[in-house]
Amino acid sequence: MGEGILHWLGGIPGEIQMMVLSAFPLTELRGSIPLACTVMSSQWVWPWWKIYLLAVAGNLLPVPFVLWFLGPVSRFLRKWPPMDRFFEKLFERTRRKVGSKIEKYEALGLTLFVAIPLPVTGAWTGCAAAFIFGIPKRMAIPAIAVGVAIAGALVTLIMTGALAGIRFLV
Repeated sequence: MGEGILHWLGGIPGEIQMMVLSAFPLTELRGSIPLACTVMSSQWVWPWWKIYLLAVAGNLLPVPFVLWFLGPVSRFLRKWPPMDRFFEKLFERTRRKVGSKIEKYEALGLTLFVAIPLPVTGAWTGCAAAFIFGIPKRMAIPAIAVGVAIAGALVTLIMTGALAGIRFLV
């Protein structure tokens, strides 16, 4: 199965594949870490810390570009009705999901939102939220980076079984 998923990246070193998967908006590190720990573990025999570092680095790669270009690109594309509807839905969904938390806590709220390792709470949505709520790039980039690092740590702990021992202590 994993070979089919990564077939289009065939011939590229595993580290680059991992970073690309982590940078992609549908997988981010929430998908790439479990893939590296399970499906691809026979192909990529890496220690947990390497998986974590590659996933975090890959997930952070698009952040400055998305923050920098989201405004100009969305304004340009919204000239066409289908794209206007797409961005309106994207921005409305983002407002609904994170609105009160980010409006109230700004960069801290953005960090906590990105840190939650659930679907649609990653760096890409964090960039959209920063744009929508007017969080300056100089605050948004570190906030998203810390959130990605926390999410990566949580997903890595879950995948390595480190959290299983903690569950019995509580």
